[in-house]
Amino acid sequence: MVESNPTVPLRSIQEQVQKRLQVGVSIHKVQRAKATATKQVSGDYTKQYEVLRDYLMELQATNVGTTVKLEVVNEPNSTRETRQFKRVYICLGALKKGFKADLRDILGLDSAFMKGPFPGQVLTTVGLDSNNGIYPLAYGIVETENMSSWKWFLECLGDDLELYSNSNFTFMSDRQKGLLPAVAQLYPQVEHRFCLRHIYENMRIKWKTKEYKDHLWQCAIATTVPEFEHYMNELNKFDKDAFEWLKNPPPPPLTIGPEATFQAEQDQIYCSTIYVRFSTAVPYGEDLQCEESDVKAPGPLTPTTSKLLERNREASVQYRARWNGTAKYEVYGPWHDQHVVDMTNMSCTCRRWELNRIPCRHAIATIHEMADSGDKVGELYTYVNKVYWLQTWNEAYSYTVDPIKGRAMWLKSTCPFKLTPPPHHNQPGRPKTKRKRSVDEKYDKHMQNHGAGEPEKLTRKFVSVRCGKCNNRGHNSRTCKGQGGNAGSNEGGNAGSSQGGNA
Repeated sequence: MVESNPTVPLRSIQEQVQKRLQVGVSIHKVQRAKATATKQVSGDYTKQYEVLRDYLMELQATNVGTTVKLEVVNEPNSTRETRQFKRVYICLGALKKGFKADLRDILGLDSAFMKGPFPGQVLTTVGLDSNNGIYPLAYGIVETENMSSWKWFLECLGDDLELYSNSNFTFMSDRQKGLLPAVAQLYPQVEHRFCLRHIYENMRIKWKTKEYKDHLWQCAIATTVPEFEHYMNELNKFDKDAFEWLKNPPPPPLTIGPEATFQAEQDQIYCSTIYVRFSTAVPYGEDLQCEESDVKAPGPLTPTTSKLLERNREASVQYRARWNGTAKYEVYGPWHDQHVVDMTNMSCTCRRWELNRIPCRHAIATIHEMADSGDKVGELYTYVNKVYWLQTWNEAYSYTVDPIKGRAMWLKSTCPFKLTPPPHHNQPGRPKTKRKRSVDEKYDKHMQNHGAGEPEKLTRKFVSVRCGKCNNRGHNSRTCKGQGGNAGSNEGGNAGSSQGGNA
Protein backbone atom coordinates (compact mmCIF):
# COMPACT_ATOMS: atom_id res chain seq x y z
CA MET A 1 0.00 0.00 0.00
CA VAL A 2 2.82 2.41 0.84
CA GLU A 3 4.74 1.52 -2.31
CA SER A 4 1.77 2.30 -4.57
CA ASN A 5 0.80 5.45 -2.64
CA PRO A 6 3.54 6.88 -0.37
CA THR A 7 1.19 9.61 0.90
CA VAL A 8 -1.57 7.23 1.99
CA PRO A 9 -3.23 8.59 5.17
CA LEU A 10 -2.82 6.74 8.45
CA ARG A 11 -6.58 6.50 8.91
CA SER A 12 -6.91 4.76 5.56
CA ILE A 13 -4.32 2.14 6.56
CA GLN A 14 -6.08 1.65 9.88
CA GLU A 15 -9.41 1.06 8.16
CA GLN A 16 -7.92 -1.35 5.61
CA VAL A 17 -6.28 -3.43 8.34
CA GLN A 18 -9.53 -3.57 10.24
CA LYS A 19 -11.52 -4.66 7.16
CA ARG A 20 -9.04 -7.20 5.76
CA LEU A 21 -7.63 -8.72 8.94
CA GLN A 22 -10.45 -7.83 11.33
CA VAL A 23 -7.91 -6.48 13.80
CA GLY A 24 -8.16 -3.18 15.59
CA VAL A 25 -4.86 -1.29 15.88
CA SER A 26 -4.06 2.11 17.35
CA ILE A 27 -3.13 5.04 15.16
CA HIS A 28 0.34 5.17 16.76
CA LYS A 29 1.02 1.55 15.80
CA VAL A 30 -0.12 2.32 12.26
CA GLN A 31 2.28 5.26 12.18
CA ARG A 32 5.21 3.07 13.24
CA ALA A 33 4.24 0.39 10.72
CA LYS A 34 4.07 2.94 7.89
CA ALA A 35 7.48 4.31 8.84
CA THR A 36 8.93 0.79 8.66
CA ALA A 37 7.28 0.14 5.29
CA THR A 38 8.50 3.48 3.93
CA LYS A 39 12.03 2.61 5.02
CA GLN A 40 11.83 -0.70 3.16
CA VAL A 41 10.44 0.94 0.02
CA SER A 42 12.58 4.09 -0.14
CA GLY A 43 15.68 2.78 1.59
CA ASP A 44 17.52 3.91 4.67
CA TYR A 45 18.38 7.59 4.74
CA THR A 46 21.80 6.98 6.24
CA LYS A 47 22.76 4.46 3.55
CA GLN A 48 21.71 6.85 0.81
CA TYR A 49 24.34 9.32 1.97
CA GLU A 50 26.90 6.54 1.61
CA VAL A 51 26.18 6.28 -2.13
CA LEU A 52 26.09 10.04 -2.74
CA ARG A 53 29.56 10.02 -4.27
CA ASP A 54 28.54 7.17 -6.58
CA TYR A 55 25.47 9.16 -7.66
CA LEU A 56 27.54 12.25 -8.44
CA MET A 57 29.99 10.21 -10.49
CA GLU A 58 27.14 8.63 -12.46
CA LEU A 59 25.61 12.06 -13.05
CA GLN A 60 28.86 13.43 -14.46
CA ALA A 61 29.47 10.35 -16.59
CA THR A 62 25.96 10.42 -18.09
CA ASN A 63 25.60 14.19 -18.62
CA VAL A 64 28.73 15.70 -20.12
CA GLY A 65 29.70 19.08 -18.70
CA THR A 66 27.88 18.61 -15.39
CA THR A 67 29.43 20.40 -12.42
CA VAL A 68 29.25 18.84 -8.95
CA LYS A 69 30.98 20.10 -5.83
CA LEU A 70 30.85 18.21 -2.56
CA GLU A 71 32.03 19.49 0.81
CA VAL A 72 32.33 17.62 4.10
CA VAL A 73 32.64 18.77 7.70
CA ASN A 74 36.21 19.33 8.81
CA GLU A 75 37.46 16.36 10.81
CA PRO A 76 40.31 17.03 13.27
CA ASN A 77 41.05 13.31 13.50
CA SER A 78 42.45 12.40 10.09
CA THR A 79 42.51 8.69 10.90
CA ARG A 80 38.73 8.38 11.02
CA GLU A 81 37.19 6.51 8.11
CA THR A 82 34.00 8.61 7.98
CA ARG A 83 33.25 12.18 6.98
CA GLN A 84 30.02 14.06 7.63
CA PHE A 85 28.15 15.58 4.71
CA LYS A 86 28.09 19.40 4.63
CA ARG A 87 27.22 20.78 1.20
CA VAL A 88 26.68 19.75 -2.41
CA TYR A 89 26.25 21.81 -5.59
CA ILE A 90 24.88 20.39 -8.86
CA CYS A 91 24.56 22.09 -12.26
CA LEU A 92 23.70 19.81 -15.18
CA GLY A 93 25.70 20.40 -18.33
CA ALA A 94 22.65 20.59 -20.62
CA LEU A 95 21.02 23.27 -18.46
CA LYS A 96 24.23 25.25 -18.34
CA LYS A 97 24.60 25.28 -22.13
CA GLY A 98 20.91 26.05 -22.64
CA PHE A 99 21.05 29.03 -20.28
CA LYS A 100 24.01 30.51 -22.12
CA ALA A 101 22.24 30.02 -25.46
CA ASP A 102 19.11 31.74 -24.13
CA LEU A 103 20.95 35.11 -23.92
CA ARG A 104 18.94 36.42 -20.94
CA ASP A 105 21.10 37.79 -18.13
CA ILE A 106 18.64 37.35 -15.28
CA LEU A 107 18.75 34.86 -12.41
CA GLY A 108 16.15 34.11 -9.75
CA LEU A 109 17.44 32.91 -6.37
CA ASP A 110 15.39 31.19 -3.69
CA SER A 111 15.61 28.60 -0.93
CA ALA A 112 13.43 26.02 0.80
CA PHE A 113 13.82 23.78 3.82
CA MET A 114 14.35 20.05 3.39
CA LYS A 115 11.86 17.47 4.54
CA GLY A 116 12.99 14.28 6.17
CA PRO A 117 14.98 13.22 9.23
CA PHE A 118 18.05 15.30 8.39
CA PRO A 119 18.01 19.12 8.34
CA GLY A 120 19.22 21.39 5.58
CA GLN A 121 18.28 24.00 3.03
CA VAL A 122 17.86 23.69 -0.74
CA LEU A 123 19.27 26.70 -2.60
CA THR A 124 18.05 27.04 -6.18
CA THR A 125 18.61 29.34 -9.11
CA VAL A 126 16.47 29.62 -12.24
CA GLY A 127 16.44 31.73 -15.35
CA LEU A 128 13.85 32.84 -17.91
CA ASP A 129 13.64 31.42 -21.38
CA SER A 130 12.65 33.29 -24.54
CA ASN A 131 8.95 32.66 -23.86
CA ASN A 132 9.12 33.97 -20.25
CA GLY A 133 9.06 30.40 -18.92
CA ILE A 134 11.01 29.14 -15.93
CA TYR A 135 14.37 27.61 -16.86
CA PRO A 136 15.98 25.52 -14.07
CA LEU A 137 19.72 25.99 -13.82
CA ALA A 138 21.38 24.76 -10.63
CA TYR A 139 20.66 23.74 -7.06
CA GLY A 140 22.57 23.06 -3.90
CA ILE A 141 21.94 21.44 -0.53
CA VAL A 142 23.56 23.27 2.39
CA GLU A 143 23.52 22.99 6.16
CA THR A 144 21.67 26.25 6.78
CA GLU A 145 20.73 29.50 5.06
CA ASN A 146 23.28 32.18 5.92
CA MET A 147 25.87 34.38 4.28
CA SER A 148 28.51 31.63 4.19
CA SER A 149 26.29 29.10 2.39
CA TRP A 150 24.93 31.66 -0.09
CA LYS A 151 28.44 32.93 -0.82
CA TRP A 152 29.65 29.39 -1.50
CA PHE A 153 26.65 28.69 -3.74
CA LEU A 154 27.11 31.93 -5.71
CA GLU A 155 30.82 31.25 -6.16
CA CYS A 156 30.05 27.83 -7.64
CA LEU A 157 27.40 29.39 -9.87
CA GLY A 158 29.79 32.13 -10.97
CA ASP A 159 32.39 29.56 -12.03
CA ASP A 160 29.82 27.78 -14.21
CA LEU A 161 28.39 30.92 -15.83
CA GLU A 162 31.71 32.79 -15.96
CA LEU A 163 30.50 35.60 -13.73
CA TYR A 164 33.01 38.15 -12.50
CA SER A 165 32.86 41.04 -10.07
CA ASN A 166 32.09 43.43 -12.94
CA SER A 167 29.47 41.22 -14.63
CA ASN A 168 26.24 42.95 -15.65
CA PHE A 169 23.54 40.52 -14.50
CA THR A 170 20.21 40.95 -12.75
CA PHE A 171 19.51 38.93 -9.62
CA MET A 172 15.99 38.61 -8.27
CA SER A 173 15.19 37.26 -4.81
CA ASP A 174 12.99 37.56 -1.76
CA ARG A 175 15.82 39.02 0.37
CA GLN A 176 16.77 35.67 1.91
CA LYS A 177 18.97 35.47 4.99
CA GLY A 178 22.58 36.30 4.14
CA LEU A 179 21.93 36.66 0.40
CA LEU A 180 22.17 40.44 0.18
CA PRO A 181 25.68 40.79 1.68
CA ALA A 182 26.88 37.74 -0.26
CA VAL A 183 25.80 39.26 -3.59
CA ALA A 184 27.23 42.65 -2.62
CA GLN A 185 30.64 41.11 -1.90
CA LEU A 186 30.94 38.81 -4.90
CA TYR A 187 29.14 40.77 -7.64
CA PRO A 188 28.94 44.46 -6.71
CA GLN A 189 28.01 45.52 -10.25
CA VAL A 190 24.90 43.36 -10.66
CA GLU A 191 21.36 44.66 -10.35
CA HIS A 192 19.80 42.98 -7.31
CA ARG A 193 16.03 43.40 -7.35
CA PHE A 194 13.31 42.02 -5.13
CA CYS A 195 10.16 40.10 -5.87
CA LEU A 196 7.15 42.41 -5.80
CA ARG A 197 4.76 39.61 -4.97
CA HIS A 198 6.62 38.84 -1.74
CA ILE A 199 6.73 42.56 -0.94
CA TYR A 200 2.98 42.73 -1.39
CA GLU A 201 2.51 39.69 0.87
CA ASN A 202 4.33 41.63 3.61
CA MET A 203 2.35 44.76 2.85
CA ARG A 204 -1.04 43.07 2.94
CA ILE A 205 -0.52 42.03 6.56
CA LYS A 206 -1.62 45.54 7.49
CA TRP A 207 -3.24 46.82 4.29
CA LYS A 208 -5.48 44.11 2.86
CA THR A 209 -7.84 45.69 0.34
CA LYS A 210 -7.45 45.55 -3.44
CA GLU A 211 -6.90 49.33 -3.65
CA TYR A 212 -3.51 48.99 -1.99
CA LYS A 213 -2.52 46.27 -4.43
CA ASP A 214 -3.49 48.43 -7.40
CA HIS A 215 -1.48 51.39 -6.10
CA LEU A 216 1.55 49.16 -5.51
CA TRP A 217 1.46 47.70 -9.01
CA GLN A 218 1.08 51.12 -10.60
CA CYS A 219 4.23 52.25 -8.82
CA ALA A 220 6.08 49.09 -9.76
CA ILE A 221 5.38 49.09 -13.49
CA ALA A 222 6.20 52.76 -13.95
CA THR A 223 9.01 53.15 -16.49
CA THR A 224 9.89 56.82 -16.01
CA VAL A 225 10.74 58.86 -12.94
CA PRO A 226 7.86 61.37 -13.34
CA GLU A 227 5.38 58.54 -13.78
CA PHE A 228 6.72 56.76 -10.70
CA GLU A 229 6.58 59.92 -8.59
CA HIS A 230 3.03 60.57 -9.75
CA TYR A 231 1.78 57.16 -8.61
CA MET A 232 3.69 57.44 -5.35
CA ASN A 233 1.93 60.75 -4.70
CA GLU A 234 -1.39 59.07 -5.46
CA LEU A 235 -0.58 56.44 -2.86
CA ASN A 236 0.36 59.19 -0.39
CA LYS A 237 -3.03 60.82 -0.87
CA PHE A 238 -4.79 57.48 -0.47
CA ASP A 239 -2.93 56.34 2.67
CA LYS A 240 0.05 58.15 4.12
CA ASP A 241 1.06 55.26 6.39
CA ALA A 242 1.25 52.84 3.45
CA PHE A 243 3.25 55.43 1.51
CA GLU A 244 5.80 55.77 4.32
CA TRP A 245 6.04 51.98 4.65
CA LEU A 246 6.73 51.62 0.95
CA LYS A 247 9.35 54.37 1.04
CA ASN A 248 11.12 53.04 4.12
CA PRO A 249 10.08 49.42 4.70
CA PRO A 250 11.70 47.23 7.35
CA PRO A 251 15.33 46.36 6.53
CA PRO A 252 16.75 45.44 4.12
CA PRO A 253 15.78 48.56 2.12
CA LEU A 254 13.33 48.16 -0.73
CA THR A 255 14.32 49.14 -4.23
CA ILE A 256 11.30 50.11 -6.27
CA GLY A 257 10.43 52.44 -9.09
CA PRO A 258 11.82 52.91 -12.59
CA GLU A 259 15.39 52.17 -11.53
CA ALA A 260 14.23 48.76 -10.30
CA THR A 261 12.80 47.65 -13.64
CA PHE A 262 14.61 44.70 -15.16
CA GLN A 263 16.60 45.00 -18.32
CA ALA A 264 15.21 43.03 -21.26
CA GLU A 265 12.05 42.10 -19.38
CA GLN A 266 8.39 42.12 -20.32
CA ASP A 267 5.95 43.78 -17.96
CA GLN A 268 6.17 42.67 -14.34
CA ILE A 269 7.94 39.47 -13.32
CA TYR A 270 7.08 37.36 -10.35
CA CYS A 271 9.79 35.72 -8.30
CA SER A 272 9.52 32.06 -9.16
CA THR A 273 10.11 29.88 -6.18
CA ILE A 274 11.25 26.35 -6.87
CA TYR A 275 10.26 24.36 -3.81
CA VAL A 276 12.54 21.41 -4.48
CA ARG A 277 12.55 19.54 -1.21
CA PHE A 278 14.56 16.35 -1.23
CA SER A 279 14.06 13.88 1.58
CA THR A 280 17.69 12.83 1.05
CA ALA A 281 20.73 14.28 -0.64
CA VAL A 282 20.49 11.70 -3.44
CA PRO A 283 17.78 12.76 -5.93
CA TYR A 284 17.26 10.80 -9.09
CA GLY A 285 18.32 12.42 -12.35
CA GLU A 286 15.35 11.00 -14.26
CA ASP A 287 12.97 13.00 -12.05
CA LEU A 288 14.15 16.24 -13.65
CA GLN A 289 11.94 17.33 -16.52
CA CYS A 290 12.54 20.45 -18.59
CA GLU A 291 10.02 22.41 -20.58
CA GLU A 292 10.28 21.90 -24.31
CA SER A 293 9.89 24.78 -26.72
CA ASP A 294 6.92 24.78 -29.05
CA VAL A 295 8.58 24.30 -32.43
CA LYS A 296 5.17 24.62 -34.12
CA ALA A 297 4.65 28.18 -32.91
CA PRO A 298 3.64 30.41 -35.84
CA GLY A 299 5.96 33.19 -36.89
CA PRO A 300 9.60 33.89 -36.07
CA LEU A 301 8.89 34.96 -32.44
CA THR A 302 7.90 33.01 -29.37
CA PRO A 303 4.15 32.85 -28.61
CA THR A 304 4.29 35.22 -25.63
CA THR A 305 6.38 37.76 -27.53
CA SER A 306 4.06 37.59 -30.53
CA LYS A 307 1.08 38.44 -28.30
CA LEU A 308 2.87 41.39 -26.72
CA LEU A 309 4.03 42.72 -30.07
CA GLU A 310 0.53 42.37 -31.51
CA ARG A 311 -0.92 44.22 -28.53
CA ASN A 312 1.50 47.09 -29.10
CA ARG A 313 0.75 47.09 -32.83
CA GLU A 314 -2.99 47.40 -32.21
CA ALA A 315 -2.40 50.31 -29.82
CA SER A 316 -0.07 52.08 -32.28
CA VAL A 317 -2.91 52.94 -34.69
CA GLN A 318 -3.96 55.74 -32.32
CA TYR A 319 -0.56 57.48 -32.63
CA ARG A 320 1.00 59.74 -35.24
CA ALA A 321 4.72 60.32 -35.84
CA ARG A 322 6.49 63.46 -37.12
CA TRP A 323 10.00 63.36 -38.55
CA ASN A 324 12.47 66.03 -37.43
CA GLY A 325 14.87 65.56 -40.35
CA THR A 326 17.26 63.17 -38.61
CA ALA A 327 16.64 59.80 -36.96
CA LYS A 328 14.24 61.17 -34.34
CA TYR A 329 10.46 61.28 -34.45
CA GLU A 330 7.89 63.03 -32.30
CA VAL A 331 5.04 60.63 -31.57
CA TYR A 332 1.76 61.85 -30.08
CA GLY A 333 -1.47 60.11 -29.25
CA PRO A 334 -4.51 60.20 -26.95
CA TRP A 335 -4.46 61.40 -23.33
CA HIS A 336 -1.56 63.80 -24.09
CA ASP A 337 0.76 60.86 -24.58
CA GLN A 338 3.73 62.32 -26.43
CA HIS A 339 7.22 60.84 -26.69
CA VAL A 340 10.37 60.99 -28.80
CA VAL A 341 11.59 57.89 -30.67
CA ASP A 342 15.25 57.60 -31.72
CA MET A 343 15.56 54.97 -34.45
CA THR A 344 19.37 55.07 -34.42
CA ASN A 345 19.60 54.02 -30.77
CA MET A 346 16.31 52.08 -30.96
CA SER A 347 14.97 53.90 -27.93
CA CYS A 348 11.89 55.79 -26.80
CA THR A 349 11.43 58.27 -23.98
CA CYS A 350 8.79 55.99 -22.47
CA ARG A 351 11.74 53.58 -21.87
CA ARG A 352 9.72 50.47 -22.63
CA TRP A 353 11.70 49.69 -25.79
CA GLU A 354 14.98 49.80 -23.87
CA LEU A 355 13.63 47.76 -20.96
CA ASN A 356 11.72 45.09 -22.90
CA ARG A 357 13.73 45.06 -26.13
CA ILE A 358 10.32 44.89 -27.84
CA PRO A 359 9.12 47.89 -29.90
CA CYS A 360 6.59 49.92 -27.94
CA ARG A 361 3.47 51.48 -29.46
CA HIS A 362 5.34 54.71 -30.18
CA ALA A 363 8.15 52.87 -31.98
CA ILE A 364 5.71 50.86 -34.09
CA ALA A 365 3.89 54.07 -35.10
CA THR A 366 7.26 55.48 -36.13
CA ILE A 367 8.08 52.39 -38.20
CA HIS A 368 4.74 52.70 -39.99
CA GLU A 369 5.46 56.37 -40.73
CA MET A 370 8.85 55.45 -42.15
CA ALA A 371 7.25 52.80 -44.36
CA ASP A 372 4.65 55.30 -45.64
CA SER A 373 7.49 57.70 -46.49
CA GLY A 374 9.17 55.11 -48.70
CA ASP A 375 11.94 54.00 -46.32
CA LYS A 376 12.98 50.37 -46.25
CA VAL A 377 12.03 49.25 -42.75
CA GLY A 378 11.84 45.47 -43.17
CA GLU A 379 9.68 43.13 -41.11
CA LEU A 380 8.46 44.30 -37.70
CA TYR A 381 9.93 41.29 -35.85
CA THR A 382 13.46 42.34 -36.87
CA TYR A 383 13.22 45.20 -34.37
CA VAL A 384 12.70 42.70 -31.55
CA ASN A 385 15.79 41.53 -29.70
CA LYS A 386 17.02 38.08 -30.74
CA VAL A 387 16.47 36.81 -27.22
CA TYR A 388 12.76 36.53 -28.09
CA TRP A 389 13.21 34.79 -31.42
CA LEU A 390 11.87 31.29 -31.87
CA GLN A 391 15.29 30.19 -33.07
CA THR A 392 16.85 31.20 -29.76
CA TRP A 393 14.10 29.43 -27.83
CA ASN A 394 14.68 26.18 -29.76
CA GLU A 395 18.43 26.39 -29.28
CA ALA A 396 18.05 26.76 -25.50
CA TYR A 397 16.10 23.49 -25.34
CA SER A 398 18.19 21.63 -27.89
CA TYR A 399 20.40 20.34 -25.07
CA THR A 400 18.79 17.37 -23.33
CA VAL A 401 19.27 15.91 -19.87
CA ASP A 402 20.16 12.23 -20.22
CA PRO A 403 18.67 9.68 -17.79
CA ILE A 404 20.87 7.65 -15.47
CA LYS A 405 21.06 3.93 -14.77
CA GLY A 406 19.85 2.17 -11.65
CA ARG A 407 21.84 2.29 -8.43
CA ALA A 408 23.13 -1.26 -8.85
CA MET A 409 24.97 -0.26 -12.06
CA TRP A 410 26.67 2.87 -10.74
CA LEU A 411 30.45 3.04 -10.65
CA LYS A 412 31.84 2.79 -7.14
CA SER A 413 33.78 5.70 -5.74
CA THR A 414 37.39 5.03 -4.75
CA CYS A 415 37.34 7.58 -1.94
CA PRO A 416 38.54 5.89 1.28
CA PHE A 417 36.16 7.85 3.50
CA LYS A 418 32.55 6.81 4.00
CA LEU A 419 30.08 9.68 3.85
CA THR A 420 27.65 10.01 6.77
CA PRO A 421 24.57 12.25 7.20
CA PRO A 422 24.94 15.79 8.56
CA PRO A 423 24.71 16.36 12.30
CA HIS A 424 21.16 16.61 13.52
CA HIS A 425 19.62 17.86 16.75
CA ASN A 426 15.93 17.41 17.44
CA GLN A 427 14.22 20.72 17.99
CA PRO A 428 11.77 21.11 20.91
CA GLY A 429 8.10 20.77 20.07
CA ARG A 430 6.33 19.04 17.24
CA PRO A 431 7.86 19.90 13.84
CA LYS A 432 5.60 21.34 11.16
CA THR A 433 4.82 19.01 8.29
CA LYS A 434 2.83 21.36 6.09
CA ARG A 435 3.51 24.85 4.81
CA LYS A 436 0.92 27.45 5.76
CA ARG A 437 -0.78 28.57 2.58
CA SER A 438 -1.38 32.21 1.80
CA VAL A 439 -4.80 33.69 1.04
CA ASP A 440 -4.06 33.71 -2.70
CA GLU A 441 -3.31 29.98 -2.69
CA LYS A 442 -6.50 29.29 -0.76
CA TYR A 443 -8.43 31.36 -3.28
CA ASP A 444 -6.89 29.52 -6.25
CA LYS A 445 -7.87 26.17 -4.76
CA HIS A 446 -11.38 27.44 -4.05
CA MET A 447 -11.72 28.64 -7.65
CA GLN A 448 -10.65 25.24 -8.97
CA ASN A 449 -13.19 23.43 -6.82
CA HIS A 450 -16.15 25.81 -7.09
CA GLY A 451 -15.36 28.06 -10.06
CA ALA A 452 -16.11 31.35 -8.31
CA GLY A 453 -16.64 32.90 -4.94
CA GLU A 454 -14.80 34.84 -2.31
CA PRO A 455 -11.39 33.63 -1.09
CA GLU A 456 -11.47 31.36 1.91
CA LYS A 457 -10.16 32.63 5.20
CA LEU A 458 -7.08 31.02 6.66
CA THR A 459 -8.18 28.57 9.27
CA ARG A 460 -7.26 29.04 12.91
CA LYS A 461 -8.14 25.48 13.83
CA PHE A 462 -5.76 23.87 16.32
CA VAL A 463 -3.79 27.14 16.65
CA SER A 464 -4.53 27.38 20.37
CA VAL A 465 -5.25 24.22 22.34
CA ARG A 466 -6.36 23.81 25.95
CA CYS A 467 -4.51 21.50 28.33
CA GLY A 468 -6.61 18.76 29.96
CA LYS A 469 -4.54 18.83 33.15
CA CYS A 470 -4.10 22.47 34.10
CA ASN A 471 -6.95 23.79 31.88
CA ASN A 472 -4.64 26.44 30.40
CA ARG A 473 -4.15 27.31 26.72
CA GLY A 474 -0.99 27.02 24.67
CA HIS A 475 -0.09 23.35 25.27
CA ASN A 476 -1.68 19.94 25.68
CA SER A 477 -1.66 17.39 28.48
CA ARG A 478 1.23 15.45 26.97
CA THR A 479 3.62 18.42 27.12
CA CYS A 480 2.20 19.88 30.33
CA LYS A 481 4.80 20.71 32.94
CA GLY A 482 2.52 22.36 35.46
CA GLN A 483 2.76 25.78 33.85
CA GLY A 484 -0.22 28.00 34.46
CA GLY A 485 -1.60 25.71 37.14
CA ASN A 486 -2.63 28.60 39.31
CA ALA A 487 -4.42 30.20 36.40
CA GLY A 488 -6.25 26.97 35.72
CA SER A 489 -7.20 26.47 39.37
CA ASN A 490 -8.28 30.07 39.68
CA GLU A 491 -10.35 29.72 36.59
CA GLY A 492 -11.93 26.58 37.95
CA GLY A 493 -12.41 28.19 41.38
CA ASN A 494 -14.05 31.23 39.91
CA ALA A 495 -16.31 29.02 37.87
CA GLY A 496 -17.20 26.94 40.91
CA SER A 497 -17.93 29.95 43.11
CA SER A 498 -19.96 31.48 40.33
CA GLN A 499 -22.01 28.34 39.93
CA GLY A 500 -22.41 28.04 43.70
CA GLY A 501 -23.56 31.64 43.96
CA ASN A 502 -26.06 31.15 41.20
CA ALA A 503 -27.31 28.01 42.86
